[in-house]
Amino acid sequence: MHYFTLEEILELHFMIIEDYGGSHGVREESRLKSLVEASSMQVFGAEQYPEVCKKAAVYMRNCIADHMFTDGNKRTGTALAGIFMSRNGRNLTAKPSELEDFAVKVVVEHLEIDVITDWLQAHSKAS
Repeated sequence: MHYFTLEEILELHFMIIEDYGGSHGVREESRLKSLVEASSMQVFGAEQYPEVCKKAAVYMRNCIADHMFTDGNKRTGTALAGIFMSRNGRNLTAKPSELEDFAVKVVVEHLEIDVITDWLQAHSKAS
């Protein structure tokens, strides 16, 4: 699996803010560090999130729901999920408007990892 480093997440967020607007800055550094580790967590020697779509869902949900950045959390969370999936053999097939609507739904409805995983699975294909 190809996971994100802290530096990659910060660089991606910076580029998103530069390209689409908003305020730069990290609100919760501890949550950002947690985001780096969450997808690869192990419990009792086994991966907590074994599938690519589930790991992508963790990146997406944690970034969006934890509001670690001053601005751009939904955009960054969506980009993290899509890039992670692409790095690991799956490509999103959803249209940009569908991704935007779903990112809003993640935060408004407090979607669980399994619900996000199902949506990502349904809106992607193996590369």
